[in-house]
Amino acid sequence: MLKTKTISYNHVLSSMSSSTTFLYIASYLIFVYFCFQKSYAYEPEVQLLRFIEYLERTLSAVQFPWANMFKESPLPKLIDVIDVPLSQIPDPVYKTSVDWINHLPLMTLCGFVLWAFNHILTYLAAAQLGHTKGGEKGAQHTSSKSRVAIFVALAMVLRNRPNALAIVLPTLREKRKYQGHDKLPITVWMMAQASQGDLSVGLYSWSRNLLPLVGSNPQSRDLILQLVEKILSNQNARTILVDGAVEEGPRLIPPLSFEILLRLTFPASSARVKATERFEAIYPLLKEVALAGASGSKLMKQVTEQIFTFSLKLAGEGNPVLAKEATAIAIWSVTENVDCCRLWENLYEENEEASVAVLKKLVDEWKDHSLKLSSSPSDTLTLSGTMESLRLKNEKAITEGGANGSLYKEAGKSCRVISGRLSRGSGCLKGTSITVVVLAAAVVLSSNLEATSVLKKLVDSVDLHLYFNAIITALKN
Repeated sequence: MLKTKTISYNHVLSSMSSSTTFLYIASYLIFVYFCFQKSYAYEPEVQLLRFIEYLERTLSAVQFPWANMFKESPLPKLIDVIDVPLSQIPDPVYKTSVDWINHLPLMTLCGFVLWAFNHILTYLAAAQLGHTKGGEKGAQHTSSKSRVAIFVALAMVLRNRPNALAIVLPTLREKRKYQGHDKLPITVWMMAQASQGDLSVGLYSWSRNLLPLVGSNPQSRDLILQLVEKILSNQNARTILVDGAVEEGPRLIPPLSFEILLRLTFPASSARVKATERFEAIYPLLKEVALAGASGSKLMKQVTEQIFTFSLKLAGEGNPVLAKEATAIAIWSVTENVDCCRLWENLYEENEEASVAVLKKLVDEWKDHSLKLSSSPSDTLTLSGTMESLRLKNEKAITEGGANGSLYKEAGKSCRVISGRLSRGSGCLKGTSITVVVLAAAVVLSSNLEATSVLKKLVDSVDLHLYFNAIITALKN
């Protein structure tokens, strides 16, 4: 059925294919640009409305029932309608139009996106209720011309200035009038248009506004998955999206969305649905984007701490498949940002079972992570301090008794193993770094009691306490 409509649309627009029409439209838009630029230099909204009025006249013969594609049941495949209505707009018309659009202020286009969305939703709602039938034929004809022009202009704006959509996403997400299953098809279509212009904006929009809606119903789930599958199918998707995630700025997949993605990709065996396999297929690349970032940056530290917090929680929810992936991500968070260790100390008692799994996996995979975890004396000290803190918590819990005594014993064993490996792994400090320890002590110990304490912890962590005592004695004499 959709194919028939597309052919009909091609036929209707065939009248625009003459070179005379090309030249007429192009020359008119050039006129609009130069004349309106002067007459309405400070009124870009007026320029945009005049442009739409012109499109109305130009497309007055178009009878394409574009609204039907958002009301079909089942909905058409996104890939079949993503180029509607622009696929049949002559290139000279399109290029001249978007060149003109690119000169408009971004915030003007943001306002236009919401204005156009409102008009389209109003029209679709009225059509659904039959308000465009009966004695309103004249109004229907006028409305049809206007809606086609708005529809075409909206597609042009979204493809060529996709950030206009990114800026209004919070409004679309928070205002009730933009929510509901009946709004979803046009919302997905808008995001698909923006993704044609910028894959990053497309994924950014999907992860924030659509992914949280996946649990609504199967039809919504399919449409939402279609969009992200279309984005990821681009041959340059990995390079563009991972590089975009590394740049400072809003995350393409924020931690909250990543948590939702994990739950959808790794459900309990009894909760698997047809869409689960589709999530499994897209998960590896989306995970790479979610974890990408400038290592050591302030933003990335915040991100890793958020990811560590929810991954530790997921690892203890009793879903073995989810727990395995969440445990791996928790360890990644610690290796990426050793400050997660301090966070771990605060979360430990609330996440006993998950912590035991993380500790055990860390012991089993120590060779894979040891270089990062002991890349500097300060990182070694931090992790050693956390292992000591967790060991003491375990001993306290065992002494007090309780139902989870075996868990605490297993955790305590892992803590001791990791502490021992950190100590042995830092043995090289006894040779090359002992001089640094001595010099640092000589500089600060006599005047900085806090530094004395820190240095003592560092020395203890690498079995240099015998040297430390000798240094203290020498400096005091």
